[in-house]
Amino acid sequence: MMAPKVSVLIPTYNYAAYLPEAIESVLSQSYTDFELLIIDDRSTDETAGSLAGYAKRDTRISFRVNPRNLGMVQNWNLCLRRAAGEYVKYLFGDDLFCSPEALGLMVEALEGNPSAALVASARRLIDSQGRAGAVLSHFPDSGCLEGRRVISRCLRHQKNLIGEPTAVMFRKCLAAEGFDPKFRQIVDLEFWFRLLEKGGLAYISRPLAAFRRHEVQQTARNRKNASLLLDDTERLLTQYVLNDAWHHLQLSRFRKAYLVYDYSYQVWKLHRQKMLRRAEAKGRIAAGYGWGRFLLGYPLYKLLKPLNKLLLRMENGFF
Repeated sequence: MMAPKVSVLIPTYNYAAYLPEAIESVLSQSYTDFELLIIDDRSTDETAGSLAGYAKRDTRISFRVNPRNLGMVQNWNLCLRRAAGEYVKYLFGDDLFCSPEALGLMVEALEGNPSAALVASARRLIDSQGRAGAVLSHFPDSGCLEGRRVISRCLRHQKNLIGEPTAVMFRKCLAAEGFDPKFRQIVDLEFWFRLLEKGGLAYISRPLAAFRRHEVQQTARNRKNASLLLDDTERLLTQYVLNDAWHHLQLSRFRKAYLVYDYSYQVWKLHRQKMLRRAEAKGRIAAGYGWGRFLLGYPLYKLLKPLNKLLLRMENGFF
């Protein structure tokens, strides 16, 4: 049999309540040249039972349960290794496509922009009951954007402007390394950066996917662990701000210095919010920036922070 054009991957763990809705949103797509691979990471709920009938219903669907729990990132990578399609589209078990044209429009964007490594769309937020919320969209609908411009903008805004895996499709041939398991919270952003080193971003301002926010999702649990967030941020700053190999990024010396200091400030802010012990906060700042240097720089940082916000608002109008 010929390989499908698109591999839709659903790595899942304990999402039995949401999975049928996610799967139905895939099966309702107007674009039909896809496989749907679902890998359950040893769920303790009724996931296996709720999916038993789907593989029999449609030959494009395959479902397996891991012999042992691999963890979130390793399960993502297992799905990626087993994907047979030219293009890869993740859909998490608690999310869904909110347009039947999602796959078709993303394939069209990649086919029409050969230099694009990935395509992302705006996404709609939904709650645990599926009620629609805000639409998140951070780029204009302007074809393909240069990869290093997108990386630089995400760093300047200190935010994943591209979106979660549910909102992204990418070329499998550029993704052999997979997701880096050293990252826990911004693992997707770091992966997008590595893809953007190889090509551009095609963006669709129309919301094609819905991202569900609820307290039992893995990313929500990770946000409560301040050390995980800080470790990820420090790794990303080291790779893309402090590493001289990335001098080609569009970051001025001022911006680099600001980002490095701001990381230390965020560490201290977490301590003030009682999310991090004083000893750990002070130790992180001393090791990375220098405690005395941090204290000396604080007045200047407070003066520059409003200017930085103004520059970012102006950038939003001209990007």
